[in-house]
Amino acid sequence: MSSSPFKRVAMSALATAVAATAAVAVQSPGASAESVPTWPAADVSMIHPGIQTVTDESSSCTSNFVFTDKVGNAYLGQAAHCSGTGTPDETDGCQSESLPLGTPVKLGESGVSGKMVYNSWLAMQKAKETDANACAFNDFALIQIPKSAIGQVNPSIPVFGGPVGVRTEPMGSGEAVFSYGNSPLRGGLTQLSPKQGFILGEEGGGWTHTIFTATPGVPGDSGSGFLDSEGRAFGILSTLALLPFPASNGVTDLAKALAYAEQHSNIRGLRLATGTEGFAPGALPALAGITGKL
Repeated sequence: MSSSPFKRVAMSALATAVAATAAVAVQSPGASAESVPTWPAADVSMIHPGIQTVTDESSSCTSNFVFTDKVGNAYLGQAAHCSGTGTPDETDGCQSESLPLGTPVKLGESGVSGKMVYNSWLAMQKAKETDANACAFNDFALIQIPKSAIGQVNPSIPVFGGPVGVRTEPMGSGEAVFSYGNSPLRGGLTQLSPKQGFILGEEGGGWTHTIFTATPGVPGDSGSGFLDSEGRAFGILSTLALLPFPASNGVTDLAKALAYAEQHSNIRGLRLATGTEGFAPGALPALAGITGKL
């Protein structure tokens, strides 16, 4: 699909080709205290939003949010296309091929590997999904963290803190957004990882948001999570747009992707884990006033 204005941005760890972004999780109201893990402090956590995930030793992306279920399991979100086996311009999740569930995924520098237990592309193909918008923009996967490693997990977003919950209402043009990418292309320069920007618009019946940030998401940032101006998780970095706004990004709507996962997975009580660190939208004061409404 060489004429497509979008390209998936996952990054191969063996050959420089793709990119990554992430997502956010929030605890559902009424969840029992017994089912919610006890998180360590953010500054000692090795598994958290914004770390690099390496799928099957070949594709490097960025994790978005932490999620839990009703029995106390913990999951790290990434983009579905991070396990894709096709070319970067294959953006239809109802047709694009993927590695299977159970594929191992390395979790940053923790020394821990999880396994992919949900992938929206595989789920849509199994369900024979016919919604063209879902097929084009539902780009979400979950990596189950071993129970022995939950003591290394913290759900807070680096630099910005949060998330405080999941945003469910539509995003308006010009709204400020925040994200944290961790592409290997930055060579470990974490000063370039925090991003602030604004919404250009939404498409696909609300399934995707076009976003401009300084700097834009690049290969390896795929799957990274996006927060709104109140610290609510709303998106997952999915594509690098070539047209009509070069260097902008396409971001999958988290609320829609999460609802689809709840319906089409065996994970019961799936919910976003809120951050232990308070949301701090002024973390990048140099960009305030030029990247959207605060």
